[in-house]
Amino acid sequence: MNTTVEFARMNGLGNKILVVDMRGRRDKVTPEAAIALNADPATQFDQIMAVHDPKIDGTDAFIDILNSDGSKAQACGNGTRCVVQALAAETGRHAFTFQTVAGILNAQEHADGTISVDMGKPVFDWDKIPLSEEFYDTSRIELQIGPIDAPILHSPSVMSMGNPHAIFWVDRDVMSFDLERFGPLLENHPIFPERANITLAQVNSPSSVTTRTWERGAGLTLACGSAACAAAVSAARTGRTGRIVAITVASAVPPGILSIEWRERDDRVVMTGPAEWEWSGTVDPATGIWSKDEEPHVRQMGNRAL
Repeated sequence: MNTTVEFARMNGLGNKILVVDMRGRRDKVTPEAAIALNADPATQFDQIMAVHDPKIDGTDAFIDILNSDGSKAQACGNGTRCVVQALAAETGRHAFTFQTVAGILNAQEHADGTISVDMGKPVFDWDKIPLSEEFYDTSRIELQIGPIDAPILHSPSVMSMGNPHAIFWVDRDVMSFDLERFGPLLENHPIFPERANITLAQVNSPSSVTTRTWERGAGLTLACGSAACAAAVSAARTGRTGRIVAITVASAVPPGILSIEWRERDDRVVMTGPAEWEWSGTVDPATGIWSKDEEPHVRQMGNRAL
């Protein structure tokens, strides 16, 4: 078996993604390879989307998702859009069905280049998010950072979009908070036995929210698709917005917008936004040793022209 596989460096609103083509193989991208790739500034990433052969009928691929610390992620909406763009260019198709550990995801590329991903149904039950103690109402739980009588952050809405999320509502610029300091403390708080994604959300209008996210296993990130979904759902759930919300991702450069719809008819969350190809190369999935294609501007992975 060839020791290297094709991969592409991509991004979704600045969310740094490596799409690794593991089709036709039985091995996986190792945590050691992920850590090594993230340690190199050229391949530093938020998530690896390792595309494997389908495991069940009716799907196009199984996607194994790794965080930059080598841990597993259950869902990554921005990364899924990157996979769709790559496969659409390769195959000429525009609709795909993927399997992840979080479930089945349907996705479609539109004529304008944006991509919609059905992220599934939100989960609000405390033991399924999961939380380490029971909360009857997870739209607002007891958790805070700072002095008891004047907390800096408090009373988040918590839920799962395939992975755990805590949304802290703030009334000023999300970039004015020291999320780099608070993020690790909240991600690893004992209330979250599987850790959590931590998002600051400022409601601008009944149809718009601005967010900034500390991502579980990745740290400060320019964008997080599942966090945008969690913020939109939580905003609607708590009466702050309607069910169709424009999420402005403040940390993206330049700030970008994701359109999120929490459909009333079937309770599913659909995220629409862009993806961007940067360059391609080859990588050893066991070690993370990589090389860039001689013509990195060409949108291709190996012999499959994209």
